[in-house]
Amino acid sequence: MTDITLKNSPLPREDFLATMNERGFTKQCTDLDSLEKLLETEMVTAYIGFDPTADSLHIGSLLPIMGLVHLQRHGHRPIAIVGGATAMVGDPSGKTELRSMLTPEKIEENLNGIKGQLSRFIRFGEDGNDGQMLNNADWLKDYLYIDFLRDVGKHFSVNQMLQRDSVKSRMETGLSFIEFNYMLLQGFDFMALNRDTGCRLQMGGDDQWGNICSGIDLCRRMNRVETYGLTYPLLTTATGAKMGKTAEGAVWLDPKRTSPYDFYQYWINVDDRDVERFLKLYTLLPMDEVNRLAQLQGADIREAKRVLAFEVTTLVHGIDQAQAAEKAAAALFSGGGAAGSIPSSEQLEADFAGEGIPIANLLADVGLAKSRGEARRLIKQGGIRINGEKISDEMRNVVTDDIQDGKIALQAGKKRHHHILVN
Repeated sequence: MTDITLKNSPLPREDFLATMNERGFTKQCTDLDSLEKLLETEMVTAYIGFDPTADSLHIGSLLPIMGLVHLQRHGHRPIAIVGGATAMVGDPSGKTELRSMLTPEKIEENLNGIKGQLSRFIRFGEDGNDGQMLNNADWLKDYLYIDFLRDVGKHFSVNQMLQRDSVKSRMETGLSFIEFNYMLLQGFDFMALNRDTGCRLQMGGDDQWGNICSGIDLCRRMNRVETYGLTYPLLTTATGAKMGKTAEGAVWLDPKRTSPYDFYQYWINVDDRDVERFLKLYTLLPMDEVNRLAQLQGADIREAKRVLAFEVTTLVHGIDQAQAAEKAAAALFSGGGAAGSIPSSEQLEADFAGEGIPIANLLADVGLAKSRGEARRLIKQGGIRINGEKISDEMRNVVTDDIQDGKIALQAGKKRHHHILVN
């Protein structure tokens, strides 16, 4: 297991940005040269915000979490802000409509779930570069509206706010006044953290660029301090799908929402073109090992996917769960262990020779789909796998190359399996 608990000596502080660049984390930076000098000379405190819109984070949040992990591994201090106050408003960035309003009770429930998850990645405490986990409700919820307008609102230009992408993208579909205020609240977070903890850097997805810049400007105006912003790329898969979205929904970090086995399988089934990028972003493997795995081609790329799945599952769920998921996958798709209880049927090898059998026909014949039409719909939705590999082509045929260890393992959705025993 990779040592995420930071028991070893931290990596050089000045190498943080180089690591982020090498692994593909950086998209934009407000003042790269000045930030590099700051990172070379002192321990820098940086923060990322997480909105508690659910009681679990999903793998869309894993990229910024890994950014904080690298920050702490390089001897700097991370702060994770859980937005108990801003969640009551809703960030319009990247959204096409108003978020549902959450009750204070639901927000508190979500906060508790997220705190436990973040503690797996970040060492929190009071010493050295120990991280902090803070709730912006502590400094926002009791701020009187008139006082906030007088103290903070006077520093924001409406003309500039209207130019921010998070606002401009919503002007046609409609932007509520409560969402328009979000920029002020997030800017105030940065100012308060800078004032109270010395935080000099805010990181986040590239859709947060406008909010981050507003916070930097507010720090300059109210604290007379220069601060910095660093954004990550907004990830989609090689197929253009949103990162962490499947036919069954989001891939959650909470094992009750997404089991460790299904979590492991998500990474096993990523597109071949995404493997190198995901090894860089979502594991702590040395770059020499990442580069070695990235060179694997053809059937050998399965080994790179296995390493990716095992490493990410270990980080999120622990080594025991990662090993269990790996064993379950091996048993299911190689004929051992629990695979004996899976429904099966027999078929002649000659049936798969030449052009083989259309996958839609095969799924209907073995009962994994009610009809060929339903089978094609399942394939379009990403819900069909052959030998653990997701199938995207509804016109694909099943051929002799698909026979592994005397069988073909079919899967529909998360739980329905069928083995074709080939004679």
